[in-house]
This record gives sequence, C-alpha cells and structure tokens, in this order.
Amino acid sequence: MRFAVLSAASAALFASSTWAASVPPIALAGLAQPARIQVDKWGVAHLYAADRKDLFFVQGFNAARDRLAQIDLWRRRGLGRLSSVFGSAYVEQDRAARLFLYRGDMAAEWRAYGEGAQSIAERFAAGINAYIDLVERKPELLPFEFRQLGYKPEKWAAEDVVRIRSHGLTRNLLQEFERAYVVCHADLKADEIRYQLSPAWVTKVPEGLDPCFPENALDVFTLATEPVRFDRKTLKPSQASLDAQRMEGSNNWVVAPSRTASGRPILANDPHRAYGAPSLRYIVHLNAPGLDAIGAGEPALPGISIGHNGKIAFGLTIFGIDQEDLYVYEINPANRLQYKYKGKWENFRVVKESIPVQGGRTASVELRFTRHGPVIFEERGKNRALAVRTAWSEPGTAPYFGSIDYMTAQNFDQFRAAMARWGAPAENQVYADTAGNIGWVAGGIVPQRPNHDGLLPVPGDGRYEWSGFLDGRKLPSLLNPKQGWFASANEMNLPADFPYKEYKLGFEWPHNARVQRIGDVLSRNGRATIEDMQRLQNDVVSLPARRLLAVLKQVKPNNQRTQAALRLLGGWDGEVTTGSNAAALFEVWWTRHLGNAFKAALLPPTAARAMGVPSTSLLLDTLERPEARLGSPGKRDELILSSLAAAWGDMERMLGPDSAKWKWGDLQFSYFMHPLSQAVDEATRAKIDVGPFARGGSSFTVNQSSYHPVNFWQINGPSFRVIIDVGAWDNSVAMNAPGQSGDPASAHYRDLASSWAAGQYFPLAYSRKAVDAVTETTIELVPAKRK
Repeated sequence: MRFAVLSAASAALFASSTWAASVPPIALAGLAQPARIQVDKWGVAHLYAADRKDLFFVQGFNAARDRLAQIDLWRRRGLGRLSSVFGSAYVEQDRAARLFLYRGDMAAEWRAYGEGAQSIAERFAAGINAYIDLVERKPELLPFEFRQLGYKPEKWAAEDVVRIRSHGLTRNLLQEFERAYVVCHADLKADEIRYQLSPAWVTKVPEGLDPCFPENALDVFTLATEPVRFDRKTLKPSQASLDAQRMEGSNNWVVAPSRTASGRPILANDPHRAYGAPSLRYIVHLNAPGLDAIGAGEPALPGISIGHNGKIAFGLTIFGIDQEDLYVYEINPANRLQYKYKGKWENFRVVKESIPVQGGRTASVELRFTRHGPVIFEERGKNRALAVRTAWSEPGTAPYFGSIDYMTAQNFDQFRAAMARWGAPAENQVYADTAGNIGWVAGGIVPQRPNHDGLLPVPGDGRYEWSGFLDGRKLPSLLNPKQGWFASANEMNLPADFPYKEYKLGFEWPHNARVQRIGDVLSRNGRATIEDMQRLQNDVVSLPARRLLAVLKQVKPNNQRTQAALRLLGGWDGEVTTGSNAAALFEVWWTRHLGNAFKAALLPPTAARAMGVPSTSLLLDTLERPEARLGSPGKRDELILSSLAAAWGDMERMLGPDSAKWKWGDLQFSYFMHPLSQAVDEATRAKIDVGPFARGGSSFTVNQSSYHPVNFWQINGPSFRVIIDVGAWDNSVAMNAPGQSGDPASAHYRDLASSWAAGQYFPLAYSRKAVDAVTETTIELVPAKRK
C-alpha cells in the first residue's frame, strides 16, 4: 500500500483522545455493575469493579482506552491479518505468523491455565470490544495511527488472546542455526570460541546431519517473530530489532526481612526488552472483591505478570530452558508433498488459507506442517526441508497468559504449584510475602530429548524425537535462603545437585556479570532500603571491564596511541557512566575491536568469519590466563595493543582528537521508536518517537544497556522497573518508559521518559487512600440500559 505521509499541516490527526479530569458516566453494554477507573498523575490506571468478571471486562476496556492502536497491531500481526489493512506487502509476514498460531484443541488449551481462564479471556476481549464500540459512537477517540493509515480497529475474540504464540521470547533456534553455520565453515572446536556451554557439556553433530544451510533459511521464522515496522514502500525487518531479540534478559532479586532496614522483604525487578513507543509493558491496578493486584503486564493480556496482590509479590527474569528444535527432512523427489519418516514417505499436512488483502482482494497461501511443526524453508538443491518444533505450541503456553494463575496465589506453596503449570517463556520467579518469606521458583515447559541435546538441528527421520515433557514440579525452587537474599539475571543458576545430564534443560546462558554485581552489593548491604535498591537497579559497574583493567596493568605500550589508551583506562574504575571518557574508549574497544582480534588470534580466517562475537567467558578467561589458548602472554599483549590502537583511532574519528572531551553519553543513546516512525515526515516523527537520551551502562551492567555497535543505539534494556516494599505497599516505586499511554497526544505518552533516563521512580500507590490522593482523572462506567 502507499502510506499517507503526514505533513505538519495535518496536525488534526493528533486531535487528543485524552480524557478530561471528570467525564460523564459511560454506559457500556456487557458491564453488569458500576465500575470506576482512576488514572493517577503518572498515568497508572486503578480499576475498581464489583466482581472479577466485571474487573477483567474493565481491564480490557482500559487497555483499549490507553493502547488501542498498539494492541490492535499486536493482534493483527499475531493472527496474520496485516494485509487486510496494510496491503499486499505484508502477505509474507501474515503467512509466517499463521504458521505459528496455536492450532490445537481449545478445550485443552483453556484447561491448562487453571479454572476460569476462558471466562477471563472472554471478559477481557468483551471489554476491548466495548471500547471499540465507544469509538464508533465517538470518532474523535480514534487513535492517530488509524487515522493516519486509514483503517479501523477490529473486534476481538477470546481465542485471539491465547492462539497467538509468536509474540513470545524465542529460545535456542537461532543458536542452533549459528552453531550449524560454524560447524559447516569450521568445526565444533571453533564453536567453543563462539559460545561456552554451561553446565560443562560436549555436544556432537547428529548422525546424518548436513550442517550447511543457506543463510536465509530462518527468514520465515524471523518474519513470524519480529515486530511490525512500516516504511513508505515495503516491510523490511529491522537489524536493530533482530539484535534486540538476541539481547533479551532481565534482573530480579528479593531481600529477606533480616537484611532490610524496615524488617520487611523487598522485591525488585527490571525486565529487559526491546525499546519502543509505546512501551511494551503497562502498569495497572486490578481491584474487585477477592482480588487486589497491581503491577505490570503486556497490555494485550489480562492480569499482571510482575507486581503484588497485597499478600505476595513476584517478579520474573528469563530462565534458559531450550524450548525449540530445528528438524531437517529428506523430501521425496517423486512427490514433493512428502518427507521421509522412519523409512517411509509421509505426507506433509497442507493447510490452504486465504489472506484478506486491502481493497477487497485475497491472497491464497499454503501452509505446510510435518508431524513436528511448521515448515519454514525448502532447499530444493539438496532436496530437503526445515521445520520447527516448539514447546510453546503445546496447550497452556501462550506467552505470559499463565500469570492469571499465579497472580492470585496467597502463599509460597500455591505460587509454586501455579508455576509448575507454567508454559512459556521459561522464567525465574522471585517471591516474597507478608509473613516474611522470600523464595525463587523456576518455571517453564521442558522438552525431554532422550538421545540428543538440542544444540544443533537434527534429522526429522524419527531418530530424534521428544519423549514428552518434564514434570514442572521437578524444576528447582528455593524458600528462605540462608544468605538472606536471592537474585537472578538469566545466568546459569541450576543447583549443583540438579540432574541436568538427565533433563538437559539447556546449555546456553548469558554471562553472569550482572548477577555477580547484584550479589556483591546485596552481600555487603546488611540493612537494605528502597533507595538502595534504586541505586542498584541503576548501577553501571562493569565487572568484565574491571577484569580487563587488571589485565591491562600487565601490558606495556608499544606506541603513542597505546600509551595514551593504557593511561586513560588505567585511571578508570569500571563504571560505565555517561560522562566517562574511559568508558567510551573501553566500550568501543570491546564491541568493535577486541572480539575480532581475539578470533583472529585463535582461528583460521574462514572460522573467524563464520561467527559473530566470541564467548565473553572464554575471552576473559583467555586474556587472564593466555598460556592455554594463546601460548604466551606476549601474544595476548600483541592482540590487546593492536585492537586498543584501532579503538583509539576510532574514537578520534568519532569524537575528535582531544580524549579529555570524550564522553560515553555522546556515543550511546536511548531512542524509543514508534512503529510508524519510518512512514512519516520528520515533524510527525518528532511527535511519535521519544528521545534521544544520552545513556550509560553496557550489556554487562545491572542497568543493562545493550546497544548496536554500529551506531551505539541502545535497543534493549529496563524500560519498566519496580521495587516493592512487601507489606507496606504504598512505599513501593515503579517506572515505565516512555510513558503509560499509547496516544501521542496524551500527556502520559512521553512524560516518564526523562525521569527514566535520570534513574528516577514514581510512587506505586496501592491503598485506596493513596490512590485517591494522586488521582488525576476519574472515569465512571455504568451498565447500558437494556432496550
């Protein structure tokens, strides 16, 4: 389609749909009893209803009130319905998304989430639809995006909430593909440079696997799981978003009463996700008899996944379960609709669908499935096909929807029982309650692979089957640890006695620098406060940097550049602050130069080119103890000095010859991009994008700031933060950037971004007294009179 490019003269498209401080009661069909929405001065909506059915209806209505364009796009992308309003350029993305829809038994799907799941989804969808009906009656409420692109929001069904699986965080498939690529162009020994497995494990190439695949073999999978971006001609996956998906992570921790100044537990959580405008997360307060929960979730889902319910508090990070496998099949050359399985030709299951296309047209597409999952690629030259098997295609694995189960738990046993049923994405949940207990529970559906480890693609001929799924109750958990605190940051945290060789949960985990830093701070802080936890969430100490600084003390310069570089880094403390010139040099050296030099020193050119960044653990260990892999300290010093000199030259080109004027914040920045950013003019872009903000930190700091090394754009990190004073709930604080609203005309669209960039928080009001004191807007909802 041709997008209408908005000019400055067309500012009427931004007519505000912001609600006044007081509006007449709104009559809604489907609401049984009067309800109320109180929006506080930070944009947090506090919802009060007479019962749970009305509460989830109101939650759906409120999600649409604040985020209608965002959740409509979420639904259209997930269901494969973009082409109907955006044109034929989106047919391929629609087809890709439809490959990964849940297509199983809906009765089994609803049962998997526990009692009442279907009713909750039905009421939530009905609430969204009630707001869409209101927009039909009051067109001035239609968000900017619909007016800009010339379409209307679409009604929801309850099944839409759970059938969409491709929005979740994917695990391992990309790693399998990258490992195969290295094996194809080098060998498994070379892959040890790329990624160190943990717990200690030696993988092998599955018998019969040809590991050489075309570089575009995962394009369909990538298209299915990527967000929607628009430009003026066509859809192009963003490299920034590709890298952001690799970097997804989080921090959480919980501190026992014995180690806090208040004598109450403190729980902190800052999930790290790709940045955008509007924010991925949405903070909401749900109040009805028997339920009083506040926290964050994703706006297109009912309930909350991070927060508290007045009795317990909970917060999540990703736990490294391998939930995906790539299967490779031999195709029958005499009948390309068949693949070989257990020595016989088996028919692909073919589903033919018509995708509606803008303008009343349709596009016919064919979806192919094997017994393991959707076919994403056919390599005719080698007469083979690739399909993806995912644990998140099983009943009960819609991303984050399972939080409706655990958010009502009243104690640790109930919480752990709910997490034993958790599907995807796999999580570390930290826990605290008003009785003073703290704990940790790992959750997620775990495929059992009796004769392979999931680290490489496998032939789909029947020799590499899953034997079922691990009983969720066998995943590790911990109640009241002796040290008085627990933290996770996506690191390998399986207990020493966990039977990982039998269960093979996964062997690919991020570096443990963040959790080490958190542990260092919590261990020495005997009387932690909410303010201490704020400082820790904003901490920018890089432990890998400090390890390398110790190595550099052993290195002697060999020219003027390296002398200047070593002098500058020698006076640095490893804090990656915005104003630090040493931090700027170090990060440019680390991300642009050191890794490449390290690979070149250890690998032949073909193997070095076959992989991206090397393993952080291996790199640090090798530079500290160079004899084993490099042969001598002299060879280590040579690669350090050559790469450091290149980094210094890079800095001079970017920030000038005077190193005293270099600042990390002059390179690294945060920028929240709206999906329509590339489809509008600069004046409009300024209204819908938020930023830039000078940024500190790195991928290894607690204040996680992963960035693209090409332009230093921070594409991932903690847009949402919460710190909970368990039992004195009104003392809790939160942050959600760039703002709570999805409406660019709203005061709450970007109002939190500057505070977020400064590391600040707002009070998370919970009691009715506290909520009333900070209420900015009140919206009364009443049942519509029956005709």
